[in-house]
Amino acid sequence: MNLVTGATGLLGSHVVEQLRLRERPVRVLVRPGTDTSWLETQGVEIARGDLDDEASLARACAGVEVIYHCAARVGDWGPWEEFQRITIDGTRRLAEAASAAGVARFIHISSISAYGHPDGEGLVLDETAPLGVNLHKWSYYSRAKVAAENELWAMHRAGRIRLTVIRPSWLYGPRDRATIFRLARMLRQGKTKILGDGMNRLNVVYAGNVAEAAILAADRPEAVGQAYNCCNDGEMRQKDWLNLLAAELGAPPVTRHVPYKVAYNVAFLLEIVGHLLRLKKPPLVTRYAVWLMGRRCYFSAEKARRELGWKSTVSYEEGVRRTIAWLREQETTGGR
Repeated sequence: MNLVTGATGLLGSHVVEQLRLRERPVRVLVRPGTDTSWLETQGVEIARGDLDDEASLARACAGVEVIYHCAARVGDWGPWEEFQRITIDGTRRLAEAASAAGVARFIHISSISAYGHPDGEGLVLDETAPLGVNLHKWSYYSRAKVAAENELWAMHRAGRIRLTVIRPSWLYGPRDRATIFRLARMLRQGKTKILGDGMNRLNVVYAGNVAEAAILAADRPEAVGQAYNCCNDGEMRQKDWLNLLAAELGAPPVTRHVPYKVAYNVAFLLEIVGHLLRLKKPPLVTRYAVWLMGRRCYFSAEKARRELGWKSTVSYEEGVRRTIAWLREQETTGGR
């Protein structure tokens, strides 16, 4: 049995989909009241529970061989207490339940954001890079990812779990409810701008490809104790990515530019105002979003390709086509 957390999210749903395509049994941990209509089409076993509820975690882990832990507090805005409770404490509780149940493998979905916010022209980082470098004051998402990883690695070294960490980057694909609606709206309205010259390489990756990497890692004993950056599907430049999306949407090409430092400083000011006013919704732009799109450094995924035999089976062009087709379906049916 395979247990997937965060199965209603983007990556978790793709892990479920890829496991079921391989006819592997899947149990999903979902909170009470969660919409499970799509999951029910996949023929999975639904376990109601929460990362806060130790009893439900014990039930969910019973008889499980592999855990794919995709659940986390996503986004770059919100109170630290939520990141602590869900990403850090929830991950620890799940790992403890896995250890008690004798789960054979624990596949933890982290993020390249766990490296912090390094940057620099020509800088290429692999899995040997330190975690938590140059973290922003309010980088709660990144800080929580670092803390969760550190706790899991300590449990792995103590022999309590057999851990593999997958570090994806900016994810996209069908069932993306985090970024595609907002980005599509901005592209259609012609409000999107290229940061800098737009020639920086983006770390953007199709969720289904990352799901395949996670399964490959679970199938390989040699992946125990390893981390893998599953963070690109090949070469993609910022301006090419924006215009690939725009073309598929039928939106005007993105041609206007704004200097990276200007965008970064504006984002910082907006964050300060947002925190002073204790706004629940994120500002129009954050430093994390600027770094995600405009950074000059690049994260390598060669280790996953070399050691796991990982290949991106869905190209950028096909991935964007599938994503926008799903977006249009949601807009037609009123889904979100």
